[in-house]
Amino acid sequence: MDQSTDRRRLRSNAAALGSARLFAEAQALIPGGVNSPVRAFKAVGGAPRFLARGLGARVWDVDGDEYLDCVGSWGPLILGHARPEVIAAACEAARRGTTFGAPTELEVELARAIVDAVPSIELVRLVNSGTEAAMSAVRLARAYTGRTKVVKFEGGYHGHSDGLLAQAGSGLATLSLPGSPGVPPSWAAETLVVPYNDAAVAAELMRTRGDEIACVLVEPVAGNMGVVAPADGFLETLRQATREAGALLVFDEVITGFRVGYGGAQSLYRVQPDLTVLGKIIGGGFPIGAFGGPRAIMEMLAPVGPVYQAGTLSGNPVACAAGLATLRLLAKERPYADLDRRGEALAAGLRQAAARAGLPATVNRVGSMLTLFFQQGPVVDHRTAMASDVARYAAFFQHMLARGIYLPPSQFEAVFLSAAHGDDDVARICEAAGHALQAVAAG
Repeated sequence: MDQSTDRRRLRSNAAALGSARLFAEAQALIPGGVNSPVRAFKAVGGAPRFLARGLGARVWDVDGDEYLDCVGSWGPLILGHARPEVIAAACEAARRGTTFGAPTELEVELARAIVDAVPSIELVRLVNSGTEAAMSAVRLARAYTGRTKVVKFEGGYHGHSDGLLAQAGSGLATLSLPGSPGVPPSWAAETLVVPYNDAAVAAELMRTRGDEIACVLVEPVAGNMGVVAPADGFLETLRQATREAGALLVFDEVITGFRVGYGGAQSLYRVQPDLTVLGKIIGGGFPIGAFGGPRAIMEMLAPVGPVYQAGTLSGNPVACAAGLATLRLLAKERPYADLDRRGEALAAGLRQAAARAGLPATVNRVGSMLTLFFQQGPVVDHRTAMASDVARYAAFFQHMLARGIYLPPSQFEAVFLSAAHGDDDVARICEAAGHALQAVAAG
């Protein structure tokens, strides 16, 4: 380890004192000291870093320590932190008023950008979060079909609404919590859970119980058990089976929408769902969610139809302005080829570093999102993801943090690259990973 890395390690340890102080204060005021569970670093140990600012591909904590950011606020910041055009759009919108509870032109423009980009969407409803969007899409599917049961997949996370937490991934897997405490058994019974990527089981369920099922809800690329790509034919089987059963296919593209391609995963894999759930990138770093689909389904929503859904801050002008600026930049710059190339370079570098260290490892990647699993692999579903060595990941995380690389504080999350990451940044991550994995192997 060179002297600069030694200095960074000492500075990072010192900086943790400031974060530890804030974390202690937060725990007296906020459950667990955080407002989203995975932020607490329980899976990796130590005090979470309290971040103060970000620019491009970098973030700084409250004590001024700098990190190369591989989280990107869990996916929304595809253009990097504080992209000037996005900040300018948000500030201009805020100067005109932060919220009205009335329609604004920005809602129309953002809706138009989404409809133009996503093949399956004719009408879209803006909401405040991915959780709200998924919950509302399920309600709409139940009303449209007149059925009550929902199929989801082990390890899939669709927000924290009642009934959708059964066998959920990400934070629940990290914290080893039950799937749905606090949810009445009658609610949980309406959710049927099957293995991700098992097309045969899903098809058989639809064949035998399809007349009970309102919708199949799936992440077309799983991102909350770590990154798991759909197996060949999996999404196509879901499309055919739901169509034959008269159920709706709902893609949760909160993560993948505008991340794996401008039209989302449905454009990448050429499978069109009936309803699409969006979030993250469409808010440009501000809270937002959306769901959309064909006019015949979406016009069941109030005020046109009988299905009620509302929100005081839905279509917030600041979030719409930031999201619209982001989508316009993505449409103009089309950074996806570079993101894919850099994602592959990072995946290859991690594989090579793990091999040199003699550690079993599998890297799954789709575009600019990837996960390094500490196991031999392959990782194709929730069960195989859960076989990963979480202790090794925790050690790897801490070694990388000490070298100024900010990774997701959980084995079961995705690394996200942004358009602000350059080739030199990817090379730096790979170099740091080489040292970190050697340290992990040494114990």
